[in-house]
Amino acid sequence: MRLKKAIVVFLAVLFVVSGTAFADEAGFGFGLGLGIGVQSFPQPDGDLKTYQSLSLTPDISFGKFGLGLDVRINYTFTGGDDGDEFEIRREDWDPAAAGLNFLELYLPKIRYARWAHKGDPLFVMFGSIDAAVLGNGFILGNYANTQFLPQRRIFGLSLDVDGALFNFPYVGIETFVANLAAFDLFGTRLFVRPLIGMDIPIARNLQIGTTLVIDTDPYYHTRLIDETALPADADDASVLVYGLDFRQPILSNPVVSLATFGDLVFQNNAQGGMLGAGGRLIGIITYGAQLRFLGDNFIPVYFDSTYDLRRPDKYAVYNAEETLIEGHVGWFATAGFSLLNDIIVFNVNMSGPFGDKDGVSPTLGSQFIIAEGLIRGVSLSAHYTKFEIEAARDIFSAENAVIGARFNYRTGPAVVSLVYDVKYDPTDDAKPWKVTSGLETSIQLF
Repeated sequence: MRLKKAIVVFLAVLFVVSGTAFADEAGFGFGLGLGIGVQSFPQPDGDLKTYQSLSLTPDISFGKFGLGLDVRINYTFTGGDDGDEFEIRREDWDPAAAGLNFLELYLPKIRYARWAHKGDPLFVMFGSIDAAVLGNGFILGNYANTQFLPQRRIFGLSLDVDGALFNFPYVGIETFVANLAAFDLFGTRLFVRPLIGMDIPIARNLQIGTTLVIDTDPYYHTRLIDETALPADADDASVLVYGLDFRQPILSNPVVSLATFGDLVFQNNAQGGMLGAGGRLIGIITYGAQLRFLGDNFIPVYFDSTYDLRRPDKYAVYNAEETLIEGHVGWFATAGFSLLNDIIVFNVNMSGPFGDKDGVSPTLGSQFIIAEGLIRGVSLSAHYTKFEIEAARDIFSAENAVIGARFNYRTGPAVVSLVYDVKYDPTDDAKPWKVTSGLETSIQLF
């Protein structure tokens, strides 16, 4: 076990020295963080096991290119004759123990690889994806492949190419892959600006698009977590969602911005549509509203922020022969604010039907961020998503909710972080609450 410790220390020193040399010679920007903390992981029996954690998080940048790694060792002391023997969590390094293939386990050691930023003519992002959107987001909106952190990181891709990159702004494409190692969930959107060559101030910015998203295995995560829970037809399951959309900017100035948009979407035997508008007031207040026309068993924003947690449930509706969700006219509203150049950000949205409809309940989502700068050394991020709201009191119940928070305190080069996540699994009657928490201390060495 002492040899294991020596190897870990040697690799850490080697990484620092080689990375610094690389930065000096090539002129690249280089940063390296060292993290020390504790982390709890859910076990197959539903209990939690706590490990000490040691991580190296180097960041390399050069122009528009950025690369971040996450080399993490979770370990626990087991005693031994000298009292200092330890065991490394095998699921972090052994594909067989984790139930993953080699790429699924080792690609996510790359925390991210990025070229440019969202909205640039060419944008590429590999790694953890927190809020993927295609078009207006009525098919895929705010999808996150980070729902299984910290026990499992997923390596995805977002790629946007605008024809303006080639001096041909009439067309563009957005693509998305949730997991490059498994390629189970992916989608694309092709859009055109048919009037951009005309001298019409508003209409020239009209955008018309078509989106296609495919899930080749709705039970992908179920296979990894509990293969015994798979239904008999799991190997034949797949999801195809496609549609048409438009977006028309109306106003764009510092006082008020406004755009109208709409979608027509097809899911198996179900169809749905949406008309909406949204924008920003005085650069601070964000707002939006939608009127939704939803057929039987149609699910708006099928691939949403919590999709990976509810894939089998959604597929049951998608593939149902009987009516599980009654067709209806629904609504969606969002509001929030962004203050002090996005140092404080708050957003809340809610959707539901007009009137009572079988199988349909309002859903609420919210996000709150305090970036570093408001309070010296302090930052905070939190999110809350609540499903199946039948009464006002249900909004504050953690049942059928996904909750997460991260609190950071920085002093000099050191950052202490407290992480807490709660997910409610309605399919697990014995232990529906899935809780993970951790305390991390990181030091920015370079």
